[in-house]
Amino acid sequence: MKKIALLFVALITLSFTKIDNDKVRFRATIENRHSDTLVIRSRSFNKIVVADKEGNFSDEFSVEEGFYQLFDGAEYAKLYLKNGYDLRMSLNAEKFDESIIFEGDGANENNFLAEMALDDEKFDYAGMLQASETEFPQLLQKRKEFTLNKFEGKDLETNFVNAYKKDFEQSMAGLQAYYNESLKVRKLNGQKSPTFNYENYKGGNTSLDDFKGKYVYVDVWATWCGPCRAEIPALKKLEEHYHGKKEIVFVSISIDQAKDHDKWKKFVKDKELGGVQLFADKDWNSDFVKGYQINGIPRFIIIGPKGEIVNADAPRPSAEDIYQTIDTLLK
Repeated sequence: MKKIALLFVALITLSFTKIDNDKVRFRATIENRHSDTLVIRSRSFNKIVVADKEGNFSDEFSVEEGFYQLFDGAEYAKLYLKNGYDLRMSLNAEKFDESIIFEGDGANENNFLAEMALDDEKFDYAGMLQASETEFPQLLQKRKEFTLNKFEGKDLETNFVNAYKKDFEQSMAGLQAYYNESLKVRKLNGQKSPTFNYENYKGGNTSLDDFKGKYVYVDVWATWCGPCRAEIPALKKLEEHYHGKKEIVFVSISIDQAKDHDKWKKFVKDKELGGVQLFADKDWNSDFVKGYQINGIPRFIIIGPKGEIVNADAPRPSAEDIYQTIDTLLK
């Protein structure tokens, strides 16, 4: 009778811990966490998981099988979820990618994603995009072979492998397209620069000819552009560093629409923007913008003392090599 009672208790326990196949169970333990919430989302899904009193995260929810993005308040990680998974994640938010570990159902697939994310972070894509037309296809092929070889010896679900390979091929196609566009821009180097003659925030108009004999570091931006605004602190530091250097001038060209002209003036004043602040005449359709084939901002450009294009896609103010780039020119 005692054995029967113990068996009955065991069965009850199993029934309470059994994972619903119509849901995924997700749990996380995070050291040095950035927030008391985790956001799991895709284009058609958004789930907020709140930490309990002990700081642990746990929830169950239904999903469509596929890739999701996890956000901890500061950084992102890629997840693969499907109903029936009982997935446990642990990490140290101060190290994030380097510390993510998954256990439970779906662990193999998600540990693979974490491994590839770390490799992606270390890979020199910037250097790859600077390769010659002959070198780039070879480097791209090597990158493809390296990634596909990562599947060997891994116990991964077929659906996951197929989905990952599809996403990877799309990203490689995107990288090829981006390289093609950047190559067009690079071929502008050495040519005579398109000119400008735009309204100056301080009054009147300012043209490129006004800066003959100087290097011109141009920032093409807009008040509505988040990445542009993110570069402002670094740009201010850069301008301050070279303050008093007569060989270089910093010019910011806003491509805000005409209806936002007053917004631009207020932004320049409120943010105390330095350098030469100009307002392009036809936003994206301005001759200077079209001449540099700009289809995304911010774009930084270096023009030489004779009006030649030194770098049609120069390093951003926040880039590690920007000071070295400018110092080399001013020697």
